Amino acid sequence: MVEFWDILDVKGNKTGRFHERGKLMKAGEYHLIVSVWIVNSKGEFLVSRRNKNIWHGLKWQATGGCAVNGDNSLTTALKEAQEEIGVILDPKKGQFFSRYYSPHTNGEGTSIIDIWLFRQEVDISAIVLCPEETCDAMWATKEKIRQWINYGEFLAGKEAYPYIEEILEWEL
Repeated sequence: MVEFWDILDVKGNKTGRFHERGKLMKAGEYHLIVSVWIVNSKGEFLVSRRNKNIWHGLKWQATGGCAVNGDNSLTTALKEAQEEIGVILDPKKGQFFSRYYSPHTNGEGTSIIDIWLFRQEVDISAIVLCPEETCDAMWATKEKIRQWINYGEFLAGKEAYPYIEEILEWEL
């Protein structure tokens, strides 16, 4: 099934144009990606492990993905958590954390990456993994996440998550 993204301007506003996922974007074209961090009352982060057959297979990660045509940042965050790990997030427990930009490595487009932080308790036994994307999930301490980054076991570490230290040290 073909997926379409809204083409955005540098400020994240929809331009009225669309882009087919998998094709190269042009200079000055932006699309939205979200990164969703879920933290419990113990200060642990809910992370999932990527399916072995996809890009960066078996690496740990925060939940996230691309916004499809018509979806905004929060809608995408809620949708990705439900799709990847079966968690229904309460929008009232989420807060926008920050935004950064990442140029595409193939093509001239740019990703606008919105980071969301949700303070929510989730029963780990109720997790429903999407087998095409994830193969495991767990609550991890910030120390465990740092260890995974140091050993190359977390999705591209500071390259994928340049804000990682800020999120790990956020006042919970």
